[in-house]
Amino acid sequence: MTKHKQSHAELPKSPTGIRGLDEITNGGLPRGRPTLICGPAGCGKTLLSMEFLVRGVREYGENGVFMTFEETGADLTDNVGSLGFDVGALIAAGKLLIDHVHIEPSEFRETGEYNLEGLFIRLDHAITSIGTKRVVLDTVEALFSGLPNPAVLRAELRRLFRWLKDKGVTAIITGERGENTLTRYGIEEYVSDCVIVLDHRVNDQMSTRRLRIAKYRGSSHGTNEYPFLIDENGILILPLSSMNLAHQVSAARIPSGIARLDSMLGGEGYYSGSSILVSGTGGSGKTSIAAHFVDAACRRGERCLYFLFEESPEQVMRNMRSIGIDLRRWAKRGLLQFHAARPSLTGLEMHLAVTLKAIRDFEPRVVVIDPISAFAATGDEREIKSMLMRVVDFLKTNGMTALFTSLTADSAALDLEHTNFTSLIDTWLLLRDIEQDGERNRAVYVMKSRGMKNSNQVREFVLTSQGVELMDVYVGPAGVLVGSARLKRELLEKNEATAARQESALKKNDLERKRSALQNQIAALQDDIRAAELESSELERQTTEEQSRAAADRISMGNLRKADASGQAGRRLSKIERNDEKHREKEAGSEGNGQSGRRRMGAATLRRRSNAKVRNGVR
Repeated sequence: MTKHKQSHAELPKSPTGIRGLDEITNGGLPRGRPTLICGPAGCGKTLLSMEFLVRGVREYGENGVFMTFEETGADLTDNVGSLGFDVGALIAAGKLLIDHVHIEPSEFRETGEYNLEGLFIRLDHAITSIGTKRVVLDTVEALFSGLPNPAVLRAELRRLFRWLKDKGVTAIITGERGENTLTRYGIEEYVSDCVIVLDHRVNDQMSTRRLRIAKYRGSSHGTNEYPFLIDENGILILPLSSMNLAHQVSAARIPSGIARLDSMLGGEGYYSGSSILVSGTGGSGKTSIAAHFVDAACRRGERCLYFLFEESPEQVMRNMRSIGIDLRRWAKRGLLQFHAARPSLTGLEMHLAVTLKAIRDFEPRVVVIDPISAFAATGDEREIKSMLMRVVDFLKTNGMTALFTSLTADSAALDLEHTNFTSLIDTWLLLRDIEQDGERNRAVYVMKSRGMKNSNQVREFVLTSQGVELMDVYVGPAGVLVGSARLKRELLEKNEATAARQESALKKNDLERKRSALQNQIAALQDDIRAAELESSELERQTTEEQSRAAADRISMGNLRKADASGQAGRRLSKIERNDEKHREKEAGSEGNGQSGRRRMGAATLRRRSNAKVRNGVR
């Protein structure tokens, strides 16, 4: 069985070049077909149409014709010139043609059958004269403002749209909003292949422009309402809600600027390209932690964009100098850019538009929004979360790291709005105020941090002249000790350590004293033993010498008396002399080993006394 793959023919499209519009239309407007742009006065219909023509000439080489029924060509050229569109140069180059058709309803006089043949001839001439691919009619209601017959009006409208389609040009027709219909006559939206609705609404005294694609034949498209901004570069549409969760992630880590806080986050800090929330009560140190993060990023040479909604840049830079962080130097070097505005200045969508435009223009690596809780006065919880979700998605898609601060009403409770928003957050730092012993102290803990092993310890921190400093952890019966209780515990441990060192030193000194005394006693005993040994040896030698002398005297006496005792006495004498010789050698060796003079004198005295006794005995 053969399977045939079904082929789908794609609808040809004409890209607009307008930022964001091609994304939500999946490529642009239907090529060779009419598109209706409708909305109330001041919503941007004429500007969007003119930008479609200008960008078609500049970026896609397609000439255009702008047929206006209300503004003159000169007025139109001046109005769009403030947006950087040099329409006059394009007209001089033969790339763009503006044809003003003056229609005054008071001059109309119905005398016969009404049709648009004259308009078709005039428009056909403009198209063929410059080889036009794009056409704008602004506004179509002006053509029929003086006609009382609705049947003729509807017939000619259908005929106009059919004529444009037959010419094969990509056309935009602008129309005014009706009472209960998209247009005044309620027929244009049915004969158009694409219908774009613009809106300029005011809620709570704050205005916001929005765009919605109500119809697009033969093509998928974004169906939501998208806020858009008119700035110095034209129209900027924010199609953020159409994004899917397909952004890339990074395993690289970036420091928070606080070493001990990095240790709580697995030792390396935040993930690059992640979203971080720092929440806490007023004065808990949220901006200080954000300033550390910005300072660390600028030191790495990365550009930072800092959005402020409660303080001015000068105030923040002054305040951060008190904790040793100089943000002004980074601003002077172009690495740090501030955007400060009151939340009530515009609506949420306009804040979103301005925020994303600033990010696109500056292309930072780190973005700080301080605080997001300030938007609570400009919209409800659902709208705020929708806006922040778009910001987070945009930043993650572009690989930018974002840090948000938020003010909480009570440090002991988690606000509902934070629990809802934090589903978008990768790392959540919660700052707490701890009241203990009549004082207020600051503490931080990691509520969550996706993809890393983070600390579950509550850490006290203080603001010093060198910045945020996380203190050592001391745990007491009631929990973590902070403030004066921690200082008391530190002092107690310091005193205990000092006392332990002193006791150890005393014991060591006592041990050394005892060791020295014992060594001295051992040395004295060893001296006594050596002295006794010498004395014993000397006595033995002296005894031997005395015996030898006595034997010699007896032999001498026998010889004088002519006695026969020389043989045995001689042998005894020879033995005594040999023993005496050995004693003298031993004594000489002892003297050579360095014995003291005192011992030698004692031995000599003993020898003299022994000799004297022997001599006396001989006599």
